[in-house]
Amino acid sequence: MTSMDRSKMFAKLILALLNVLAGQHQPGVCQDMGDGGVPTVLPKFISRGNLYKVTTGDTVTLPCRVQNLGTFILLWRRGSSVLTAGPLMITRDNRFKLADPYDLQIHGVKTQDAGDYICQIGDQETRDQVHTLEILVPPTVRAVPQNGQVTARKGSTVTLECKASGNPVPSVFWYKRDPLAGSTHLSDSSTLVLERVERQHAGVYLCAADNGVREPVSADVQLTVLSPPEITVEKSWVHASEGHDVELCCTVHGDSSSEMLWFQNSFLLDPTDRRTMHSVGEQYILSIRNFQTSDFGNYSCVADNSLGRTKKYIEVSGRPGPATFLSPAYSGFLDVYNLTWNVESIPPLEEVRLLYRKLLMNDTYQHPGKWHDVVLVPTPTRSAPNHFIMSHIIKGLERNSVYEAIIQAKNRYGWNEISDIHQFYTRNSETPAEDVDFMMSSTSGAARIDWGGAAAALLMALQSLRRWIIAS
Repeated sequence: MTSMDRSKMFAKLILALLNVLAGQHQPGVCQDMGDGGVPTVLPKFISRGNLYKVTTGDTVTLPCRVQNLGTFILLWRRGSSVLTAGPLMITRDNRFKLADPYDLQIHGVKTQDAGDYICQIGDQETRDQVHTLEILVPPTVRAVPQNGQVTARKGSTVTLECKASGNPVPSVFWYKRDPLAGSTHLSDSSTLVLERVERQHAGVYLCAADNGVREPVSADVQLTVLSPPEITVEKSWVHASEGHDVELCCTVHGDSSSEMLWFQNSFLLDPTDRRTMHSVGEQYILSIRNFQTSDFGNYSCVADNSLGRTKKYIEVSGRPGPATFLSPAYSGFLDVYNLTWNVESIPPLEEVRLLYRKLLMNDTYQHPGKWHDVVLVPTPTRSAPNHFIMSHIIKGLERNSVYEAIIQAKNRYGWNEISDIHQFYTRNSETPAEDVDFMMSSTSGAARIDWGGAAAALLMALQSLRRWIIAS
């Protein structure tokens, strides 16, 4: 005899006992008798068996509606367990209740409540109505390992993993968090494989699980990539002068355990009353107060960790910085060009050299012409406390031509590095003449520097120079 047969037999015995206690007829005899004791109407179900999907913690009502029940007994059972018999609660689980009047109500459903629930009429046919209860479980997710910390060496392959559960089985998605750009979707799998990891792969990864039951859930995984220190510098060349304060900055990326050392001309530096070292996050700063002649030289920041050593150099010099050009590429004239540039220098400039030449071109090649060397008297006009602005009108140029220019400047510490080449063009006779004022305003707009009153005086002088050029 199978367990199902045993449970049915057990249910029949209970029904028979209850029927006897209720004073009913013996099984096989109809409830309602007509004239002469002939059976008339038997009880029947007016509800239907169904599949119910319920989320854990919710309440579900399983209907059992019977017509013409009379004094017959209704029985609720689950497998071999009898839950109710008529109005009596047999189960001791107080989450189960009868309602309206024989519907089975389950409060705070649990995963173990899933299965078939049988409503049975205690007549001679012992008819059943079956409801199937499926429990929907909201998703849960956890990182592997549980602390959510994964460490890998630079260049290796890393597998990030999370475990998700729920009913239905959740879908899993991987994202990488970015405080500025937001989260980036990477994968639709419980694992995320990262090959040849670099420092940029380090960060927080989010594993999200969703099965449509309530809200999605997520877990974070922190990936740390071990590598030799990586250093960047804000400036590889820093301008300084005696009596001023100087700050040098190196940034060590992705490894807070690195030890930072500062050197000057290969000599290890220690803190003094004028020299201090400190860090702010990933930035390591060397501060020098009241700069002296002996402080000039080549500085290096050296970072060490267990995987290697990295070094970056910063030159600190009193010489002027390389000139940067502010002029637009196209001249407003046929044979002249206004060249404007900016030079960083704390001391006044002593001498400025301008070299320019024409590029000779045809359809197949180009070659430079002879350099024109012009020595200029430096202007005392500053565009900022540490910057000088200068301008020079180059005359006698050829129309519809290409030229290039370089600038070199000197102060009391010496000559600066030669500037990058600046290329400019004169217009041809067929191009409508452009107003030089527009050229001046374009130059000013390209510079994006607040020159103040000195700039206004310079522009007025250039306007006067313009009128002199046209008149001559």
